[in-house]
Amino acid sequence: MPEPSELSRRERQIMDAVFSLGAATVKEVVETIPLPPTTMAVRRMMHILEEKGHLRRRGNGREVTYAPRESKGKAGRSALEKVLETFFGGSLEEALAAHLHSRKDGVSPEERERLIALIDQAKQEGR
Repeated sequence: MPEPSELSRRERQIMDAVFSLGAATVKEVVETIPLPPTTMAVRRMMHILEEKGHLRRRGNGREVTYAPRESKGKAGRSALEKVLETFFGGSLEEALAAHLHSRKDGVSPEERERLIALIDQAKQEGR
């Protein structure tokens, strides 16, 4: 799978839209991305993303639906790793601290318990 960092800004917007929708037609992507180019330009970019290995096409009569080749979870983990490296020097602690300090609504007791459970599980697994 090619690296998402190889994508142009517009290709990244298209991929974000497709991930958000799960699968999408060209029309749905045009309706989702900010200040979209022409429908024909989006169609061409989605075809290019298919050629690059980021999208797969499913025929649906005359309408074609595109879906990501990579799962949303895997793409999310890859993107998070890139953010951690780029902005936090690889430090999960600094990233989490920044996120927790910036949340307006705070952390709910349920979220706190889940986070503690995930940390305890990682500790038991030696991670």
